[in-house]
Amino acid sequence: MPTILPVTELRNYGEVLREVAPGSPVFLTRNGRGCYAVVDIEDWELRESARDLVAELDHGRASAAGGTRTLAEARDHLARLMAGEHGE
Repeated sequence: MPTILPVTELRNYGEVLREVAPGSPVFLTRNGRGCYAVVDIEDWELRESARDLVAELDHGRASAAGGTRTLAEARDHLARLMAGEHGE
């Protein structure tokens, strides 16, 4: 569960950092509104990996929307790529 604290609590940053744990970020507010999040590095890496995976899936969907190739066309295309040709 997240901890919500005013940003002024950073004066005691050691105490704030002790509140951060995997799955338990600390949200810092300014004037009652969310301003910053302090997260465990493992949570950060997991979020970044998930974001990268979604981007790759989106790229795959966009590529598939451009049409499909036969196996022979795919082999030819890969052979051209491996030979350094970048044309379609």
